[in-house]
Amino acid sequence: MLFGVMVALGFVVFERWRRGAFLLGLVALGAAVLRAVLTDERARLLAVRTKRFDVLFSAVVGAVILWLATSVDALGTG
Repeated sequence: MLFGVMVALGFVVFERWRRGAFLLGLVALGAAVLRAVLTDERARLLAVRTKRFDVLFSAVVGAVILWLATSVDALGTG
């Protein structure tokens, strides 16, 4: 999970923001899936609030980031 965030930020730093945003969205969706299937004891840092809230929030954030990464046109291309 942390590796995915670091790779996504690396893409953003090297001006590949769409790839970085797409990967960050996938990581957020992966966090939602992990939070849904893991017990509270095993989830550790993924457990912030109730399981339902954590899964819903991570899934919505991941979906919005994926939607933005795929719907926004690349800057400078016509």
